[in-house]
Amino acid sequence: MRHTTTTSARTKAAFVAVAAIGALTLAACSDSGSSDTSESASESEDAMTAEATESTMAMEMTAITVGVIPILDVAPLYLGISEGFFEDAGLEVTTELAQGGAAIVPGVTSGQFDFGFSNTTSLILATSTGIDIQAVAPGVSTTGENGADFGSVMVLADSGIESPADLEGKKVAVNTLNNINTSTTNKMVMDDGGDPSTITYVELAFPDIVPAIVSGDVDAGQVVEPFQTVGAGQGLVEVGSNFALTDPNLMIAEYFTSMEYADANPDIVAAFQEALTKSFEYATDNPDAVRAALADYTSMDEATQQAVVLPSWPTEIDSNTVDLLAQLAIDDGFLAEAPDLSGLK
Repeated sequence: MRHTTTTSARTKAAFVAVAAIGALTLAACSDSGSSDTSESASESEDAMTAEATESTMAMEMTAITVGVIPILDVAPLYLGISEGFFEDAGLEVTTELAQGGAAIVPGVTSGQFDFGFSNTTSLILATSTGIDIQAVAPGVSTTGENGADFGSVMVLADSGIESPADLEGKKVAVNTLNNINTSTTNKMVMDDGGDPSTITYVELAFPDIVPAIVSGDVDAGQVVEPFQTVGAGQGLVEVGSNFALTDPNLMIAEYFTSMEYADANPDIVAAFQEALTKSFEYATDNPDAVRAALADYTSMDEATQQAVVLPSWPTEIDSNTVDLLAQLAIDDGFLAEAPDLSGLK
């Protein structure tokens, strides 16, 4: 799959080694009529061998581990690995799957992962507790289009719930309480004239939300792809795209590391950022490649891969929406005040 004209680190190292061997062969084939000449040749051989070894070592890959969730959002990371963008940056990437950002944050701060992926609100909440986190790149963003985003609140077609304000007083399923999906749903309802304080939120894993709506256990549920496509296939309809309606540029997730790691490894962080930027650009320009990559790390069937709505992958963090998500967390009462957010911008 890789399409790049950049010579890989291993190839460069091989060229250096071949050049050194060639030089040694020439030295061995030259006339050596005196001990001085022999000693000079030996010294030359030693120098060339040392230089080749140093060059090879300099070109060795740096191994990093990235904690991710097996969801659509992280497709560019997998594309970047397969297309060689990380290799070109001198990085050998291992991905480790986790159930959610709540598990990835301690994984990064403990050193289990070098980098991680998590939604922005979870990173804000972690920062508010004194955890030192450094965002290194955007993760995923809304498409900004209501009705054409990768996340929404869904209901049964005959539920009588036709607009966000109609969610007032209803039971709504979310994957995590007091987090980005509750705060953005609340804002969507409030902006539509409803009272979000009357909503009862129920915590369910994403795969369980659509069945709960269909069975009537809850009135509505906030889902992301591929569960949005699954819900549509079971007769559910969208009430509103909570991310897009909160802000058309909403930065939903970010890649991050610990402050300690960032301070100790600035070159590795810069290389990771460079490779991710190329990966985001490639994903944006090649949606078919994104859909194909989903087969590598998710259980989506091909029909679902083709049907899901893809998110946006900007190359820069939208700092204004980081501030907005912090304010929404305060408005909803699960954050007392905004922490220092400079590490997340």
